[in-house]
Amino acid sequence: MHTAGEESWQVLTSLLPRDWEPEAVRTGAVQRLRGFSNASDLLRTLLLHVGKGYSLRETVVRAKASGLAAVSDVALLKRLQSAAPWWRSLCVSLLAENGLTVPEVPTGWVFRVVDGTVVQEPGPTGSSWRIHYSLRLPDLGCDYFEITPARATGGGENLARVPSRRGDCLLADRGFCHTAGIQTTLARGADLVVRLNTGNLPLVTTAGERFDLLRWLEPLQQAGQTAQGEVGLAGVQPPVRMRLCAVRKTEYGIQRALAQLRRQAGKQGRQPKPETLEFAKFVLVVTSLPEVQFSLAQVLEWYRLRWQIELVFKRLKSLAQLGHLPKHDPQSVHGWLYGKLLLGLLTHKLIRIGRDISPWGCPLPNP
Repeated sequence: MHTAGEESWQVLTSLLPRDWEPEAVRTGAVQRLRGFSNASDLLRTLLLHVGKGYSLRETVVRAKASGLAAVSDVALLKRLQSAAPWWRSLCVSLLAENGLTVPEVPTGWVFRVVDGTVVQEPGPTGSSWRIHYSLRLPDLGCDYFEITPARATGGGENLARVPSRRGDCLLADRGFCHTAGIQTTLARGADLVVRLNTGNLPLVTTAGERFDLLRWLEPLQQAGQTAQGEVGLAGVQPPVRMRLCAVRKTEYGIQRALAQLRRQAGKQGRQPKPETLEFAKFVLVVTSLPEVQFSLAQVLEWYRLRWQIELVFKRLKSLAQLGHLPKHDPQSVHGWLYGKLLLGLLTHKLIRIGRDISPWGCPLPNP
């Protein structure tokens, strides 16, 4: 007779790509099963650490008590380090299942999702850390990470801290929309697609006059309508020219955005500005990508891909503990990062199947 825990684990593994066990061997995560009976027990033990937020020591104690594994915390750390390629492969497959298809990347270009998240370690005295990272598309290779204290001076999200070079295109959200970071990225020869933060990035016309964003958006009255135009960054010398791209949201998307703005403003005891409410009706991004190679639709599509990956992390942060973040070893951080992404994607798939596909809430076993 299956326990509730065993049933939950069977449901979770049914959500994984069909080749998840062979992938463990192919990627080197399972070369020898010393201390584990099979790849399923290894995965389950690692996810106790990554998903439940247990320390390595607490994880091995719980795994031994439940009959999953008999290993030391040092041995489990090594398993976490070697799991990164395995989990990355599973994440790529799950993203494809969720409808994320990456356009063909032109020769010589590398598109990189840039993001940051705050990690609160468990316990009343747990430390807060900010992890900065970038993931290449489409293979999700983590090519940069940095960990800073969450409240450290200069520890916020900033494109200037992300190493970049000619041929790179950084895809970033509005938290990275600062003049200094954009200037630094462009000075290195890299390009970017960044969600516009109207409060942090004042725009000017190509003649150097204030750019009237509200007036520019007035013609976009129907969902899905788009526009683009050349703008400059205020107060920047020599002048920086970028492309402003806009698309109007659906009425449903608009109402959700407005409700969120009003909730946030209410918590702070203030009313949102009228222009802020108007801007919430659109997705606005600025880019340095050349129009001759990247159309307006392509720019917006690249940003959509970045937004989908961010949604995975947001859902994970709202549903699960972030847990103990490895802070000294690069391989461990990579394993931890891909483990979090894997859990987020599995959560997304479970919600999608339970809501839209299966009345019994999980896929049938493979025939």
